[in-house]
Formats: sequence, structure tokens, C-alpha cells
Amino acid sequence: MGKRILVAVVMVPVLLAVIFLLPDWVLAIGVTGLSMIAIHEVLWSTGFVKDPKISGLSIALAGLIPLWVFFTDQDPWLGLAGAFLYVTALFAVAMASNYTVTMEKMGGSFFLTALIPYFLSSFLRLRALPEWRAYILLPFVVAWLSDAFALFAGMAFGKHKLAPQLSPKKTVEGAVGGLAGAVVFTLLYGLIVGRVLGFSQVRYGVLAVYALLGALISQFGDLAFSYIKRQYHIKDYGNIFPGHGGVLDRFDSVIFCVPLIELLVGLCPVFGA
Repeated sequence: MGKRILVAVVMVPVLLAVIFLLPDWVLAIGVTGLSMIAIHEVLWSTGFVKDPKISGLSIALAGLIPLWVFFTDQDPWLGLAGAFLYVTALFAVAMASNYTVTMEKMGGSFFLTALIPYFLSSFLRLRALPEWRAYILLPFVVAWLSDAFALFAGMAFGKHKLAPQLSPKKTVEGAVGGLAGAVVFTLLYGLIVGRVLGFSQVRYGVLAVYALLGALISQFGDLAFSYIKRQYHIKDYGNIFPGHGGVLDRFDSVIFCVPLIELLVGLCPVFGA
């Protein structure tokens, strides 16, 4: 627990500085780096793909997707070109491998390589909104507070296992505590942000829906990546964050939460002038 707290003490100020104090391209570089590390983790820690050519191609594409979103999101042909080159090279490696690179490995590599960086790139699309300062931290607030309160509630009241085959320590009581904590503190976040940034209108009912749906999908994301870990019998994806594990161990819930928040903002904004 001490290591987890120490990492949070260091990571949170760095995160705030990258988002609010530095140019927006620094955030794009940060998302690019996280995406590349995440793809390396999921391919190599599981042993799913240890072919250096395939993992190299996948890591490269994972780095290009956020940069494409940031610089040229209005030019879809560039994204098409990247996907075309990646798939072509992937098949070329497979055909030269004497059938050791299977369709399962190619499909799994492409699926993860497209999903993780594109979902994380929702931060870049949120950053481009006029009211980005109000929304950009919401995925972290919802996902990480849901994680934290689920942990505390589970330790204090947990009796009924939530998904023992996927995550033996998670409990129904912990999940409920995570939902409740996320809703309460997201509403508090909305109150503070509304006053600090001067929004005359804050739709707290809508914000509560953000928090509830976001906490649910965050817990789902945690279980989704636990599903992969259990299938390949690993405890953590990496050790880049002491006490937390790798990038995927720390950002698994955020990966699912941030695109949902982006969709909800587009459908029903919370903050108004």
C-alpha cells in the first residue's frame, strides 16, 4: 500500500502538469508513449506474441494512432494508409514464418493495437473541446476513485465474490462501494470545477449518470484486462509503477472509461456558460 500511495503522490502532479501547464502536443506524446508501452506489455508479458517483427510493427502502429488523432484527425486517408501498411506487413511476416505466426496471433495483435491507443486518444479529442478544462480529468476521477472505493469497501465489507475466476479479491460489496464513491466525489468535482472555472450551469443529474456509467465501465475494463491475465496466468502486465504493476494494470479501467466520457460529453454536456 505504501508504494501505491508514493506512486500516486508522484504521478498525480506530473499528470496535472502535462495536462494543464504544458502545450497540448505534450499530452499527445504522453498518450503515444503509454500506448506503445501498453502494447508491448500485453503482447510480451502474456507470451501471446514474442515475434519481434510483429511486436515491433504493433508498437509502431500504437504510437502512430494517437499522433494521427492529434495532428490529422480530419484526414482519414492517413489512418487508412497506416492500417493498410500495418496489415500488409503483418501478412508478409506471417507468410515468411512457415505458419508459426497464426491467424489468431495476427488478429489478436491487430485488435489490441487498434483498440488501446484509439481509446486512449479520447483524451486528445476531449482536449480539443472548448470546455476541455472541465472534462479532461473526469475519466481519471471516475475510474480511479471507483477503483479506490471498491478496494476500501471490499476490505471493510466484502463477503460475496464478484467474479472469482477473473479477479478473486473483488467483491460485490466492493463494486457497490466503488459506484457510490465515484458518484459522490464526481459530483463534488463538478461543484468545484463549476465554481473555479465560472460555469453558470452544471447539470448535476447528468454528471451523476456520467459517474455511474463511468464507474460501471471502469470496473468492466478492469475485469476485461484481468480476463487476459488469468487466461495467460500472469499477475501483472509489468512493473513500471511500483505497487501497481504496468501501464495496463494502472490504466485498464481508464482505457474503457475515457471513450465513454467522450461519448457522453457529445450526447449530453454537463457544463454550460
